Order: sequence, then C-alpha cells, then structure tokens
Amino acid sequence: MPEQRAPPAEWDLAPAVEPVVEASAPEPDSDVPRDVREYKRFSKMDGAQYDRVNEFLRDRTYITAREWAIARLCADFRTETGVEMTKIGENLPELVPFMTDTYSPQAVNQARSAFEDKVRKAGATFLYGAMCDFFTADELDDLMYEVTEVAKFLLEVEGVDLAVEEELAAEERISTVMRDVRSASDELRHDGTECPNCGHEFGGD
Repeated sequence: MPEQRAPPAEWDLAPAVEPVVEASAPEPDSDVPRDVREYKRFSKMDGAQYDRVNEFLRDRTYITAREWAIARLCADFRTETGVEMTKIGENLPELVPFMTDTYSPQAVNQARSAFEDKVRKAGATFLYGAMCDFFTADELDDLMYEVTEVAKFLLEVEGVDLAVEEELAAEERISTVMRDVRSASDELRHDGTECPNCGHEFGGD
C-alpha cells in the first residue's frame, strides 16, 4: 500500500486564524471586491511558501502551484459570460496566500490553458496504462488508491470536508469504473480495433 499522505503540518503551514475584529478596526479596502475579501478556499495555507507548495505538487502531479491555484480560481470565479480573469489576476495575492504577485488576464489564461493541457495528456497516459494490460487488476487498484489519496488531499486543503462514508463510497465507485475499463480494454484488444484515420483494422480475427 502507498505510504500515508503527509498532513499539511509537514508543509510548514499554520492553520488560518481568524483575527479578532475590534470596534476600532479599519474598514476593509474598498478597492478589493467583496467576493475576494470573503474567499477562504486557501485559508489553510496561510504562511505557506510558493516553493514549498510547488515542490509538493511536482513530486506528486504534473502541475505547478501556480497552475493549481489559478485552475481552482477559474472554477470558482466563473460566470455565465466566462471566467473573471481580470479579477483573478489583479487580486491573486489576496486570494491565494502563497501567490505574491498580481497577474495579467493573459497570464491567468496561460496558466489555465497549461493546466488543461496537462490534465488532458495525463488522462490519456493514465487510461492507456490502464487499458494496455501493463498493470494487473490488483496493481491498478493500488494505483487508483494512491492517486485518489493525492487528489483528496488537495481537495481537503482547499476546504472540502469529506466524510468517511463519502470517501469510501467514492473510492468504491472509482474502483468499479476502473475494473470496467480494464474489462472493456481486454475485449477491445482481442476483438481488434480500427484506425480512426484510415479505417485499417488492427488485430482483427
């Protein structure tokens, strides 16, 4: 089984502490939008350093800390007309504790596109590995457990509270899907496949 995931404490992070608001406390900066002031998605990471977060992610995923943060923000600041890239970029240090610089809308979009591209390529790589019979069924279960733990940890850092029952149910659904994928890939390899470009059949009977 994979080694136990590290708690946030090992990132040298301190839990967010809500300040006590005194009667004489100054009014919040009126230039910062209200939804930005109230955004607490990354509050568990107050005091975290970008390099430390980036190292953690690069050891376990294909994405950088910048891409993770901006992808999360793009999901949270999406309206009917699109993602609020200007708001995200201008308020990045207020939204994410480990991001210290503001970004242009173009830079936000670049990070968003990089995240999307990496997810697509990682997904294709993972599915091929699951479908090509490289892993046994047990090895695939172990792999799914490991990658699910990393994904759940990131969600927990973002403030998602997963009950034990919900975690177990999600893991079982994922395991069932992957068993179905492996079974379908067995049929696909034995039945033959058709090239999507020229129509040539590979491995047909």
